[in-house]
Amino acid sequence: MKFVLFKTDGSSSGEKDVKFFPQLDGEKGIDALRQTIIAVHANKRQGNASTKLRSEVAGSGKKIYRQKGLGVGRAGDKKAVQRRGGGVIFGPRPRSYSQKINHKMKRLAMERALYDQANAENICLIEGWEISEPKTKKIDGLLRTIAPSSKKILLVSDVFQDNITLATRNLPYARTTRSSNLGPLDIVQADKIIFSEKGLDSLLSKFGKEKESS
Repeated sequence: MKFVLFKTDGSSSGEKDVKFFPQLDGEKGIDALRQTIIAVHANKRQGNASTKLRSEVAGSGKKIYRQKGLGVGRAGDKKAVQRRGGGVIFGPRPRSYSQKINHKMKRLAMERALYDQANAENICLIEGWEISEPKTKKIDGLLRTIAPSSKKILLVSDVFQDNITLATRNLPYARTTRSSNLGPLDIVQADKIIFSEKGLDSLLSKFGKEKESS
């Protein structure tokens, strides 16, 4: 698969053919990607919503009304579930929402996310991430040269210089991640992904792909 390649200053350097980029047939991997993203969101849930049962509500267990004469002798106490301030039946309780995804499904989801973004021409390459000083203006100018209309840009590399990390943190539309930490949700949420050449090689090696050497 071919990708547009940029130099470190943002100028065009032609195209690069990445021979071992993920290739999928038909709808393979769509369900895996969907389930993996659901699992990522589920694993972020704290699961600490809680309501009090009747036995946990503070208050007296005394009958509210006397047994005879009023017609409401069996109303129970103030902690009854049908009363305001009483216990809650079948309410939320602390629980774990975590889901487990096996390695093969994670890998397939990752490949599907990359394949879809590549087909949409949302992935490009840069020779390396380099700026002379940690200035937001410099990285902003570089990104606007490469992707002028993108609102969510993901910068990926094997490692980042401090200059890049410091300069990018003040940009609301861009963020950095190392290829070793890249996940399917990161890929799906971005409308432009810019890989360094070493970052892409590192990612493909994680898939067990051979290092591209064109």
